[in-house]
Amino acid sequence: MGLIGIFLSLALLMYLAYRGINVLILAPLLALLATVFAGGLPILATYTQVFMPALGDYLVKFFPLFLLGAIFGKLMADSGSARTIAEWFTDTLGAGHAIAAVVFACGVLTYGGVSLFVVAFAVYPIGNELFRRSDTPKRLLPAALALGSFTFTMTAFPGTPAIQNAIPMPYFNTTPFAAPVFGTLAGLGMLVFGTLWLNRRRARAAAAGEGYGSHAATDADAQQEHAGRPGMALAMMPVIAVIVLNAVFTYLVIPWMDTGYLGQQDYGGVEIGDVRGIWAITASLVIAIALVTALNWSRFEDIKDSFNRGTFGSLLPVFNTASEVGYGAVIASLPAFLVIRDAVLGLSDNPLLSSAIATNVLAGITGSASGGMSIALETLGSEFMSRAQATGIDPEIMHRVVALSSGGFDALPHNGAVITLLAITGLTHRQSYADIFVVAVLIPFALTLLVILGASI
Repeated sequence: MGLIGIFLSLALLMYLAYRGINVLILAPLLALLATVFAGGLPILATYTQVFMPALGDYLVKFFPLFLLGAIFGKLMADSGSARTIAEWFTDTLGAGHAIAAVVFACGVLTYGGVSLFVVAFAVYPIGNELFRRSDTPKRLLPAALALGSFTFTMTAFPGTPAIQNAIPMPYFNTTPFAAPVFGTLAGLGMLVFGTLWLNRRRARAAAAGEGYGSHAATDADAQQEHAGRPGMALAMMPVIAVIVLNAVFTYLVIPWMDTGYLGQQDYGGVEIGDVRGIWAITASLVIAIALVTALNWSRFEDIKDSFNRGTFGSLLPVFNTASEVGYGAVIASLPAFLVIRDAVLGLSDNPLLSSAIATNVLAGITGSASGGMSIALETLGSEFMSRAQATGIDPEIMHRVVALSSGGFDALPHNGAVITLLAITGLTHRQSYADIFVVAVLIPFALTLLVILGASI
Protein backbone atom coordinates (compact mmCIF):
# COMPACT_ATOMS: atom_id res chain seq x y z
CA MET A 1 0.00 0.00 0.00
CA GLY A 2 2.88 2.34 0.72
CA LEU A 3 4.25 1.93 -2.81
CA ILE A 4 0.78 2.44 -4.29
CA GLY A 5 0.48 5.65 -2.29
CA ILE A 6 3.82 6.99 -3.52
CA PHE A 7 3.13 6.24 -7.18
CA LEU A 8 -0.43 7.55 -6.97
CA SER A 9 0.86 10.71 -5.30
CA LEU A 10 3.51 11.21 -7.99
CA ALA A 11 1.02 10.57 -10.80
CA LEU A 12 -1.42 13.08 -9.36
CA LEU A 13 1.37 15.64 -8.87
CA MET A 14 2.35 15.34 -12.53
CA TYR A 15 -1.21 15.35 -13.87
CA LEU A 16 -2.61 18.14 -11.69
CA ALA A 17 0.45 20.35 -12.25
CA TYR A 18 -0.06 19.87 -15.98
CA ARG A 19 -3.69 20.93 -15.48
CA GLY A 20 -2.50 24.19 -13.95
CA ILE A 21 -2.93 23.65 -10.20
CA ASN A 22 -0.17 25.34 -8.24
CA VAL A 23 2.51 23.21 -6.59
CA LEU A 24 2.16 25.23 -3.38
CA ILE A 25 -1.21 23.54 -2.94
CA LEU A 26 -0.38 20.20 -4.50
CA ALA A 27 2.91 19.39 -2.75
CA PRO A 28 1.72 19.26 0.88
CA LEU A 29 -1.63 17.64 0.04
CA LEU A 30 -0.14 14.90 -2.11
CA ALA A 31 2.71 14.32 0.33
CA LEU A 32 0.13 13.73 3.06
CA LEU A 33 -1.87 11.48 0.71
CA ALA A 34 1.17 9.23 0.37
CA THR A 35 1.53 9.32 4.16
CA VAL A 36 -2.06 8.12 4.59
CA PHE A 37 -1.42 5.15 2.29
CA ALA A 38 1.69 4.29 4.31
CA GLY A 39 -0.56 3.70 7.32
CA GLY A 40 0.09 4.33 10.98
CA LEU A 41 2.03 7.59 10.51
CA PRO A 42 0.98 10.89 12.16
CA ILE A 43 -0.39 13.24 9.48
CA LEU A 44 0.01 16.59 11.25
CA ALA A 45 3.46 15.74 12.58
CA THR A 46 4.57 14.72 9.11
CA TYR A 47 3.50 18.12 7.82
CA THR A 48 5.01 20.25 10.60
CA GLN A 49 8.11 18.18 11.39
CA VAL A 50 9.10 16.80 7.97
CA PHE A 51 7.54 18.82 5.16
CA MET A 52 7.96 22.33 6.57
CA PRO A 53 11.55 21.96 7.88
CA ALA A 54 12.68 20.66 4.47
CA LEU A 55 10.91 23.57 2.77
CA GLY A 56 12.53 26.01 5.20
CA ASP A 57 16.02 24.57 4.81
CA TYR A 58 15.78 25.01 1.04
CA LEU A 59 14.69 28.65 1.43
CA VAL A 60 17.57 29.32 3.81
CA LYS A 61 20.07 28.02 1.26
CA PHE A 62 18.74 29.33 -2.04
CA PHE A 63 16.28 32.21 -1.54
CA PRO A 64 19.00 34.89 -2.12
CA LEU A 65 19.80 33.39 -5.53
CA PHE A 66 16.17 33.37 -6.65
CA LEU A 67 15.64 36.90 -5.32
CA LEU A 68 18.77 38.45 -6.83
CA GLY A 69 18.37 36.61 -10.14
CA ALA A 70 14.79 37.84 -10.52
CA ILE A 71 15.71 41.43 -9.70
CA PHE A 72 18.67 41.37 -12.10
CA GLY A 73 16.52 39.98 -14.89
CA LYS A 74 13.82 42.58 -14.33
CA LEU A 75 16.36 45.42 -14.39
CA MET A 76 17.92 44.09 -17.59
CA ALA A 77 14.48 44.01 -19.20
CA ASP A 78 13.25 47.38 -17.93
CA SER A 79 16.45 49.19 -18.90
CA GLY A 80 16.18 47.88 -22.47
CA SER A 81 19.51 46.05 -22.11
CA ALA A 82 18.01 42.63 -22.80
CA ARG A 83 16.37 43.89 -25.99
CA THR A 84 19.60 45.56 -27.12
CA ILE A 85 21.50 42.28 -26.80
CA ALA A 86 18.79 40.32 -28.60
CA GLU A 87 18.63 42.82 -31.48
CA TRP A 88 22.41 42.91 -31.81
CA PHE A 89 22.55 39.18 -32.42
CA THR A 90 19.68 39.22 -34.89
CA ASP A 91 21.19 42.16 -36.81
CA THR A 92 24.70 40.68 -36.79
CA LEU A 93 23.78 37.16 -37.90
CA GLY A 94 20.97 38.29 -40.21
CA ALA A 95 17.84 36.68 -41.53
CA GLY A 96 19.78 33.82 -43.13
CA HIS A 97 20.76 32.64 -39.65
CA ALA A 98 17.51 33.38 -37.86
CA ILE A 99 17.62 30.25 -35.71
CA ALA A 100 21.24 30.76 -34.62
CA ALA A 101 20.54 34.42 -33.83
CA VAL A 102 17.69 33.52 -31.48
CA VAL A 103 19.70 30.75 -29.81
CA PHE A 104 22.77 32.94 -29.24
CA ALA A 105 20.74 35.89 -27.95
CA CYS A 106 18.94 33.69 -25.43
CA GLY A 107 22.17 31.92 -24.47
CA VAL A 108 24.10 35.10 -23.72
CA LEU A 109 21.27 36.51 -21.59
CA THR A 110 20.66 33.35 -19.56
CA TYR A 111 24.39 32.69 -19.07
CA GLY A 112 24.60 36.23 -17.75
CA GLY A 113 22.00 35.54 -15.11
CA VAL A 114 18.76 36.75 -16.72
CA SER A 115 15.72 34.56 -15.95
CA LEU A 116 14.65 32.33 -18.84
CA PHE A 117 11.13 33.73 -18.59
CA VAL A 118 12.43 37.29 -18.94
CA VAL A 119 14.58 36.17 -21.86
CA ALA A 120 11.66 34.51 -23.60
CA PHE A 121 9.57 37.66 -23.41
CA ALA A 122 12.49 39.86 -24.48
CA VAL A 123 13.69 37.79 -27.43
CA TYR A 124 10.39 36.46 -28.79
CA PRO A 125 9.17 39.63 -30.57
CA ILE A 126 12.53 40.10 -32.27
CA GLY A 127 12.90 36.44 -33.16
CA ASN A 128 9.36 36.31 -34.47
CA GLU A 129 10.02 39.21 -36.84
CA LEU A 130 13.30 37.64 -37.94
CA PHE A 131 11.57 34.32 -38.64
CA ARG A 132 8.89 36.17 -40.63
CA ARG A 133 11.47 38.07 -42.72
CA SER A 134 13.47 34.91 -43.45
CA ASP A 135 10.31 32.85 -44.07
CA THR A 136 11.35 30.34 -41.40
CA PRO A 137 8.43 28.28 -40.03
CA LYS A 138 7.25 29.88 -36.82
CA ARG A 139 6.62 26.44 -35.33
CA LEU A 140 10.43 26.15 -34.91
CA LEU A 141 10.68 29.35 -32.84
CA PRO A 142 9.73 27.82 -29.45
CA ALA A 143 12.45 25.18 -29.86
CA ALA A 144 15.03 27.87 -30.70
CA LEU A 145 14.01 29.84 -27.60
CA ALA A 146 14.13 26.67 -25.51
CA LEU A 147 17.56 25.66 -26.83
CA GLY A 148 19.06 29.02 -25.94
CA SER A 149 17.27 29.47 -22.62
CA PHE A 150 17.11 26.17 -20.77
CA THR A 151 19.73 23.78 -22.02
CA PHE A 152 23.48 24.54 -22.22
CA THR A 153 23.43 27.73 -20.12
CA MET A 154 21.19 26.21 -17.46
CA THR A 155 23.02 23.00 -16.63
CA ALA A 156 26.26 22.65 -18.60
CA PHE A 157 28.48 25.71 -18.98
CA PRO A 158 30.73 26.18 -15.93
CA GLY A 159 30.03 29.23 -13.81
CA THR A 160 26.43 29.72 -14.90
CA PRO A 161 24.44 31.43 -12.13
CA ALA A 162 21.39 29.26 -12.88
CA ILE A 163 19.86 27.71 -9.77
CA GLN A 164 20.30 24.27 -11.34
CA ASN A 165 24.07 24.81 -11.13
CA ALA A 166 23.88 26.00 -7.53
CA ILE A 167 21.73 23.29 -5.95
CA PRO A 168 24.37 20.48 -6.10
CA MET A 169 27.09 22.59 -4.45
CA PRO A 170 26.26 21.97 -0.76
CA TYR A 171 25.82 18.23 -1.38
CA PHE A 172 29.14 17.70 -3.18
CA ASN A 173 31.20 20.53 -1.67
CA THR A 174 31.77 22.04 -5.13
CA THR A 175 31.70 25.42 -6.90
CA PRO A 176 29.73 26.79 -9.88
CA PHE A 177 32.72 25.89 -12.07
CA ALA A 178 32.62 22.18 -11.26
CA ALA A 179 34.00 19.87 -13.99
CA PRO A 180 34.59 22.71 -16.47
CA VAL A 181 35.87 20.51 -19.31
CA PHE A 182 32.95 18.08 -19.26
CA GLY A 183 30.48 20.93 -18.74
CA THR A 184 31.86 22.96 -21.63
CA LEU A 185 31.94 19.99 -24.01
CA ALA A 186 28.38 19.00 -23.10
CA GLY A 187 27.19 22.59 -23.47
CA LEU A 188 28.81 23.01 -26.86
CA GLY A 189 27.29 19.71 -27.92
CA MET A 190 23.80 20.92 -26.98
CA LEU A 191 24.37 24.21 -28.80
CA VAL A 192 25.81 22.67 -31.98
CA PHE A 193 23.57 19.61 -32.34
CA GLY A 194 20.46 21.54 -31.34
CA THR A 195 21.13 24.27 -33.88
CA LEU A 196 21.97 21.73 -36.58
CA TRP A 197 18.71 19.90 -35.90
CA LEU A 198 16.61 23.06 -36.18
CA ASN A 199 18.40 24.19 -39.33
CA ARG A 200 17.84 20.75 -40.84
CA ARG A 201 14.15 21.01 -39.98
CA ARG A 202 14.07 24.44 -41.60
CA ALA A 203 15.69 23.11 -44.78
CA ARG A 204 13.22 20.24 -44.99
CA ALA A 205 10.32 22.66 -44.51
CA ALA A 206 11.67 24.90 -47.26
CA ALA A 207 12.02 21.94 -49.61
CA ALA A 208 8.39 21.09 -48.93
CA GLY A 209 7.34 24.67 -49.67
CA GLU A 210 6.56 25.53 -46.05
CA GLY A 211 7.34 29.07 -44.92
CA TYR A 212 6.60 31.19 -41.87
CA GLY A 213 2.89 30.45 -42.11
CA SER A 214 -0.19 32.43 -41.15
CA HIS A 215 -0.40 33.21 -37.44
CA ALA A 216 -2.52 35.52 -35.33
CA ALA A 217 -0.70 38.18 -33.31
CA THR A 218 -0.10 37.45 -29.62
CA ASP A 219 0.12 39.77 -26.65
CA ALA A 220 3.90 39.30 -26.60
CA ASP A 221 4.31 40.45 -30.20
CA ALA A 222 3.96 44.07 -29.15
CA GLN A 223 6.73 44.94 -26.72
CA GLN A 224 7.40 48.28 -25.17
CA GLU A 225 10.11 50.23 -26.97
CA HIS A 226 12.66 51.78 -24.65
CA ALA A 227 13.67 55.31 -25.47
CA GLY A 228 17.43 55.74 -25.50
CA ARG A 229 18.23 52.09 -25.00
CA PRO A 230 21.87 51.37 -24.10
CA GLY A 231 24.36 50.36 -26.76
CA MET A 232 25.60 46.80 -26.99
CA ALA A 233 28.80 47.41 -24.98
CA LEU A 234 26.89 49.02 -22.14
CA ALA A 235 24.16 46.37 -22.19
CA MET A 236 26.70 43.54 -22.03
CA MET A 237 28.71 44.94 -19.11
CA PRO A 238 26.41 43.61 -16.34
CA VAL A 239 26.14 40.23 -18.07
CA ILE A 240 29.91 39.90 -18.34
CA ALA A 241 30.26 41.13 -14.76
CA VAL A 242 28.16 38.23 -13.44
CA ILE A 243 30.34 35.63 -15.18
CA VAL A 244 33.71 37.23 -14.40
CA LEU A 245 32.93 38.17 -10.80
CA ASN A 246 31.61 34.68 -10.15
CA ALA A 247 35.03 33.29 -11.06
CA VAL A 248 36.91 36.01 -9.16
CA PHE A 249 34.99 35.39 -5.93
CA THR A 250 35.21 31.60 -6.33
CA TYR A 251 38.92 31.33 -6.97
CA LEU A 252 40.49 34.52 -5.59
CA VAL A 253 38.48 36.49 -3.07
CA ILE A 254 36.78 33.80 -0.96
CA PRO A 255 39.85 31.48 -0.67
CA TRP A 256 41.82 34.52 0.52
CA MET A 257 39.31 35.30 3.27
CA ASP A 258 39.71 34.05 6.84
CA THR A 259 36.65 31.83 7.26
CA GLY A 260 37.66 29.71 10.22
CA TYR A 261 34.74 31.09 12.20
CA LEU A 262 32.37 29.03 10.06
CA GLY A 263 33.22 26.01 12.20
CA GLN A 264 31.51 27.63 15.18
CA GLN A 265 27.96 26.53 15.89
CA ASP A 266 26.81 30.16 15.67
CA TYR A 267 27.60 29.97 11.93
CA GLY A 268 26.28 26.49 11.34
CA GLY A 269 29.43 24.47 12.03
CA VAL A 270 30.23 24.24 8.31
CA GLU A 271 33.32 24.46 6.12
CA ILE A 272 33.98 27.10 3.46
CA GLY A 273 33.35 24.51 0.75
CA ASP A 274 29.74 24.23 1.91
CA VAL A 275 28.99 27.88 1.19
CA ARG A 276 31.67 29.11 -1.22
CA GLY A 277 29.64 28.59 -4.38
CA ILE A 278 26.53 30.29 -3.02
CA TRP A 279 28.59 33.20 -1.66
CA ALA A 280 30.27 33.69 -5.05
CA ILE A 281 27.02 33.79 -7.05
CA THR A 282 25.31 36.00 -4.46
CA ALA A 283 28.12 38.54 -4.41
CA SER A 284 28.43 38.65 -8.20
CA LEU A 285 24.69 39.21 -8.65
CA VAL A 286 24.62 42.00 -6.06
CA ILE A 287 27.42 43.85 -7.85
CA ALA A 288 25.82 43.23 -11.26
CA ILE A 289 22.51 44.65 -9.98
CA ALA A 290 24.31 47.76 -8.75
CA LEU A 291 26.10 48.03 -12.10
CA VAL A 292 23.02 47.73 -14.31
CA THR A 293 21.24 50.25 -12.06
CA ALA A 294 24.07 52.79 -12.20
CA LEU A 295 24.64 52.45 -15.95
CA ASN A 296 20.94 52.83 -16.82
CA TRP A 297 19.62 55.09 -14.05
CA SER A 298 18.02 57.58 -16.43
CA ARG A 299 16.45 54.82 -18.55
CA PHE A 300 14.23 53.39 -15.85
CA GLU A 301 10.70 54.72 -15.79
CA ASP A 302 10.34 53.74 -12.12
CA ILE A 303 13.38 52.08 -10.55
CA LYS A 304 11.47 51.31 -7.36
CA ASP A 305 8.79 49.51 -9.33
CA SER A 306 11.43 47.47 -11.20
CA PHE A 307 12.99 46.34 -7.91
CA ASN A 308 9.60 45.57 -6.41
CA ARG A 309 8.38 43.59 -9.40
CA GLY A 310 11.64 41.66 -9.55
CA THR A 311 11.31 40.85 -5.85
CA PHE A 312 7.71 39.68 -6.16
CA GLY A 313 8.63 37.71 -9.28
CA SER A 314 11.07 35.61 -7.24
CA LEU A 315 8.58 34.49 -4.62
CA LEU A 316 6.44 32.02 -6.57
CA PRO A 317 9.37 30.17 -8.22
CA VAL A 318 11.33 29.76 -4.98
CA PHE A 319 8.31 28.64 -2.95
CA ASN A 320 7.21 26.26 -5.71
CA THR A 321 10.62 24.60 -5.71
CA ALA A 322 10.88 24.60 -1.93
CA SER A 323 7.45 22.95 -1.72
CA GLU A 324 8.65 20.23 -4.08
CA VAL A 325 11.65 19.72 -1.80
CA GLY A 326 9.30 19.38 1.16
CA TYR A 327 7.27 16.87 -0.82
CA GLY A 328 10.43 14.88 -1.57
CA ALA A 329 11.42 14.87 2.10
CA VAL A 330 8.06 13.39 3.09
CA ILE A 331 8.26 10.72 0.39
CA ALA A 332 11.80 9.87 1.49
CA SER A 333 10.63 9.47 5.10
CA LEU A 334 8.10 6.77 4.20
CA PRO A 335 9.07 3.11 4.74
CA ALA A 336 8.07 2.19 1.17
CA PHE A 337 10.60 4.65 -0.24
CA LEU A 338 13.39 2.31 0.83
CA VAL A 339 12.21 -0.09 -1.88
CA ILE A 340 12.38 2.67 -4.52
CA ARG A 341 15.75 3.87 -3.28
CA ASP A 342 17.25 0.39 -3.39
CA ALA A 343 15.81 -0.15 -6.87
CA VAL A 344 17.32 3.09 -8.21
CA LEU A 345 20.68 2.46 -6.57
CA GLY A 346 20.63 -1.15 -7.74
CA LEU A 347 20.28 -0.19 -11.40
CA SER A 348 23.99 0.41 -11.60
CA ASP A 349 27.09 0.22 -9.43
CA ASN A 350 28.21 3.43 -11.12
CA PRO A 351 27.02 6.35 -8.94
CA LEU A 352 27.14 8.66 -11.95
CA LEU A 353 24.59 6.56 -13.81
CA SER A 354 22.34 5.95 -10.80
CA SER A 355 22.32 9.66 -9.92
CA ALA A 356 21.51 10.56 -13.53
CA ILE A 357 18.60 8.12 -13.63
CA ALA A 358 17.17 9.30 -10.31
CA THR A 359 17.45 12.98 -11.21
CA ASN A 360 15.98 12.54 -14.69
CA VAL A 361 13.04 10.50 -13.41
CA LEU A 362 12.18 12.94 -10.62
CA ALA A 363 12.65 15.98 -12.87
CA GLY A 364 10.33 14.37 -15.40
CA ILE A 365 7.70 13.53 -12.80
CA THR A 366 7.68 17.00 -11.27
CA GLY A 367 8.16 18.82 -14.59
CA SER A 368 10.88 20.88 -12.93
CA ALA A 369 14.66 20.72 -13.27
CA SER A 370 15.35 22.37 -9.93
CA GLY A 371 12.49 20.58 -8.17
CA GLY A 372 13.42 17.12 -9.44
CA MET A 373 17.10 17.64 -8.67
CA SER A 374 16.31 18.95 -5.20
CA ILE A 375 14.17 15.92 -4.39
CA ALA A 376 16.84 13.55 -5.73
CA LEU A 377 19.62 15.17 -3.71
CA GLU A 378 17.53 15.62 -0.59
CA THR A 379 16.67 11.93 -0.55
CA LEU A 380 19.74 10.31 -2.11
CA GLY A 381 22.47 12.98 -2.13
CA SER A 382 24.44 11.57 0.81
CA GLU A 383 24.30 8.08 -0.71
CA PHE A 384 25.53 9.38 -4.07
CA MET A 385 28.38 11.23 -2.35
CA SER A 386 29.48 8.23 -0.29
CA ARG A 387 29.41 5.97 -3.35
CA ALA A 388 31.41 8.50 -5.34
CA GLN A 389 34.05 8.65 -2.63
CA ALA A 390 34.15 4.86 -2.38
CA THR A 391 34.68 4.46 -6.12
CA GLY A 392 37.11 7.37 -6.48
CA ILE A 393 34.81 9.58 -8.56
CA ASP A 394 35.52 13.30 -8.35
CA PRO A 395 32.61 15.13 -6.62
CA GLU A 396 32.90 17.79 -9.34
CA ILE A 397 31.90 15.18 -11.92
CA MET A 398 28.97 14.17 -9.71
CA HIS A 399 27.90 17.81 -9.55
CA ARG A 400 28.01 18.24 -13.30
CA VAL A 401 26.23 14.96 -14.07
CA VAL A 402 23.40 15.72 -11.64
CA ALA A 403 23.05 19.25 -13.03
CA LEU A 404 23.00 17.93 -16.62
CA SER A 405 20.47 15.27 -15.65
CA SER A 406 18.10 17.86 -14.22
CA GLY A 407 17.88 19.41 -17.70
CA GLY A 408 16.78 16.24 -19.49
CA PHE A 409 13.33 14.85 -18.77
CA ASP A 410 12.29 18.05 -17.01
CA ALA A 411 11.15 19.55 -20.35
CA LEU A 412 8.32 17.05 -20.89
CA PRO A 413 4.98 18.49 -22.05
CA HIS A 414 3.79 19.38 -18.52
CA ASN A 415 6.89 21.49 -17.76
CA GLY A 416 5.95 25.02 -16.71
CA ALA A 417 8.58 26.68 -18.89
CA VAL A 418 7.41 24.74 -21.96
CA ILE A 419 3.80 25.72 -21.34
CA THR A 420 4.78 29.37 -20.83
CA LEU A 421 6.92 29.37 -23.97
CA LEU A 422 4.09 28.05 -26.10
CA ALA A 423 1.71 30.59 -24.59
CA ILE A 424 4.10 33.46 -25.39
CA THR A 425 4.49 32.34 -29.00
CA GLY A 426 0.81 31.52 -29.51
CA LEU A 427 1.58 27.97 -30.64
CA THR A 428 0.47 24.54 -29.42
CA HIS A 429 2.15 21.35 -28.29
CA ARG A 430 0.97 19.70 -31.50
CA GLN A 431 2.72 22.34 -33.63
CA SER A 432 6.01 22.77 -31.77
CA TYR A 433 6.64 20.26 -29.01
CA ALA A 434 8.36 17.60 -31.15
CA ASP A 435 11.28 19.96 -31.85
CA ILE A 436 11.36 21.16 -28.24
CA PHE A 437 11.63 17.51 -27.20
CA VAL A 438 14.63 16.91 -29.47
CA VAL A 439 16.66 20.00 -28.45
CA ALA A 440 15.67 20.19 -24.76
CA VAL A 441 15.20 16.53 -23.81
CA LEU A 442 16.73 14.06 -26.27
CA ILE A 443 20.02 15.85 -27.06
CA PRO A 444 20.78 16.88 -23.43
CA PHE A 445 20.00 13.35 -22.22
CA ALA A 446 22.24 11.77 -24.86
CA LEU A 447 25.10 14.14 -24.01
CA THR A 448 24.68 13.39 -20.30
CA LEU A 449 25.18 9.70 -21.08
CA LEU A 450 28.31 10.57 -23.09
CA VAL A 451 29.67 12.60 -20.16
CA ILE A 452 29.04 9.63 -17.84
CA LEU A 453 30.82 7.32 -20.30
CA GLY A 454 33.76 9.69 -20.67
CA ALA A 455 34.09 10.29 -16.93
CA SER A 456 33.82 6.57 -16.19
CA ILE A 457 36.54 5.75 -18.68
